[in-house]
Amino acid sequence: MRNRLVTLLIAGLALSGNVVAGDAPAAWSDARQMVLVTVPGWNAMQGTLRTYERSDGGAWHEAGKARPVVIGHSGAAWGIGLSPAQHDGPQKREGDGRSPAGVFRIGTTFGYAAHADTTMPYLALTATDYCMDVSGSPLYNHIADTAKVGAAALKGSSEPMRRDLHFQGDQRYRLGFVIEHNPNGVPQGGSCIFGHLWKTPDTGTTGCTAMNPATMRRLLAWLKPQAHPIFVLLPQNEYARLRHGWQLPSTQGGR
Repeated sequence: MRNRLVTLLIAGLALSGNVVAGDAPAAWSDARQMVLVTVPGWNAMQGTLRTYERSDGGAWHEAGKARPVVIGHSGAAWGIGLSPAQHDGPQKREGDGRSPAGVFRIGTTFGYAAHADTTMPYLALTATDYCMDVSGSPLYNHIADTAKVGAAALKGSSEPMRRDLHFQGDQRYRLGFVIEHNPNGVPQGGSCIFGHLWKTPDTGTTGCTAMNPATMRRLLAWLKPQAHPIFVLLPQNEYARLRHGWQLPSTQGGR
């Protein structure tokens, strides 16, 4: 029987304190697919999503067209993922309304339906699935099923995953994927960061990246687990500063 506890804590991904900027690409050298989101600045809510792919040892090439997205209603802040810690700029904290910036693995996909058009691991959500956003809980930054772990284990969570059943038909989690920010559950480091459907093109999130349904369907069909896909979010000036050291693609075509 499929394990209903989906952990966001992936051992070995918390590399931010162990690498330097010049070594950063080693942390995601196995990645063959990249979802890139750039925003005008730290406090911007609207951004652009692009997708890239490469073969072994090759250069990144854009795959598909750029699409609009929205991020946290307060903008972005440095998160905890594959990329080295950065100290110039805001730092992601629980409840700050900012989306984590940096480089992150893309984890489990999820949705309201029993199945989705994706080869990525998929979790069919139920009314008893919650993501724990209470820092200090043993399940902090986990998606878990109260039917399996008990309601007390998820007490205080404000993240029921079946938003349609808990919030008057809300469709934002009808399709989505986990962005593996704060994989080791650093207290107050931020939790439950997803790519999901937007409410409107100008409604910010509480820290996730949201997009229209067509963009999400295309992403889920394109992503492949064997390509070790990564999610990158950066303000434009930080992207320009870090692009060569982190071996990221040019957003103008080519490298």
